[in-house]
Amino acid sequence: MICQKQKAEAVQKFGKNVKDTGSTEVQVAILTKRIDDLAGHFQGHKHDYHSQRGLMMLIGKRRRLLKYLRATSEERYSKVISELGLRR
Repeated sequence: MICQKQKAEAVQKFGKNVKDTGSTEVQVAILTKRIDDLAGHFQGHKHDYHSQRGLMMLIGKRRRLLKYLRATSEERYSKVISELGLRR
């Protein structure tokens, strides 16, 4: 689970102001942190299929948000991808 401090750091880094939790960049950053936490969970719990389904849903949501971001603003997309270390 992502704590309040980690969420605030993501908002500060990617948001326009401290209350900007709804922008696409912030949502992608928070989802990435949640995905990383769940991926670590599976190191010790290989047969936790319920959580695995949740992980796949988070990955799908992040993929859709990134697709939207790429369609609307290529420069914001490439900035988010490079700062989060996703893809290329």
